Amino acid sequence: MNPIYLDYNSTTPVDEKVLETMLPYFREQFGNAASSTHQQGWIAKDAVDKARKQVANLIGAEDNEIIFTSGATESINIAIKGIWEAYKTKGNHIVTVKTEHKAVLDTCAYLEKKGASITYLNVDAEGVIDLDELSNAITYKTVLVAIMFANNETGVIQAIEEIAKIIHDKKSIFFCDATQAAGKMMIDVNELGIDCLCLSAHKLYGPKGVGALYIRRKNPRVTISSFLHGGGHEKDIRSGTLNVPGIVGLGAACEIAQLSMWEVNGHVSKLRAYLEHQLLDIDKLRINGSTRYRLYNTSNLCFSGQLLQLHLPCLVQLNNS
Repeated sequence: MNPIYLDYNSTTPVDEKVLETMLPYFREQFGNAASSTHQQGWIAKDAVDKARKQVANLIGAEDNEIIFTSGATESINIAIKGIWEAYKTKGNHIVTVKTEHKAVLDTCAYLEKKGASITYLNVDAEGVIDLDELSNAITYKTVLVAIMFANNETGVIQAIEEIAKIIHDKKSIFFCDATQAAGKMMIDVNELGIDCLCLSAHKLYGPKGVGALYIRRKNPRVTISSFLHGGGHEKDIRSGTLNVPGIVGLGAACEIAQLSMWEVNGHVSKLRAYLEHQLLDIDKLRINGSTRYRLYNTSNLCFSGQLLQLHLPCLVQLNNS
């Protein structure tokens, strides 16, 4: 008897169409995208350029604002460490939230040892930050505010547009971990006012080990110090031979997510509502976090003190199998 997997916020299987798109770049088209003197390299570069456009389209960015990484954790490290390093002449202060992913919290803890001052904001009973607390926390020495779009455990969505306005009014930079939100909801970095954003392929039916970092190029232009040295790849921020099959898979996953977003949203949200309605008859059961502002696929439940987390895009796969 096969187990039923209910943690698609942790990882997802690779979509069959994504896999089909990737396969030629393992053998037939195996060129290095940085090799500019022969056809194999040109083909690889064209594939990477196409994927860069697909990722940019998903979040409303420009192609040249996307750099490829090994995943969201690396993107987070590049953004937080790179911005803190690049803007040290302004100040050493970073603001984040106590409920951020460990990739953010551990990176901030590392920078504290290097001399950074970190403010950790609280959340209320629904998992939402207080905007006045955010505003009061930002000082003239604040170089970065890091707040996730949607929480990976509860699915709670923060008021991103209002958050961005507060941060920009205070002349600081806004980094948003959108790893759980990307591909599940509409994101336009310009309309929302996000300066840097990360996402990861394996959260939206792409391969593991590849992700992207959006870095705003104008209004304002964000500067990030080099993270990996050795060849000048990815605008000299993250050097290293590009994972062409993975990048192609990320691009394909982003395009599929963009095209199917509303259909999947409607279907899975109905399944979640039905599941929660049935379970709520159980004595001493409660839903953790906001039920108004959360991802359509996520249900975080507590049964008499026992926690159960359900991340439900898998139900789409089960229904199709």
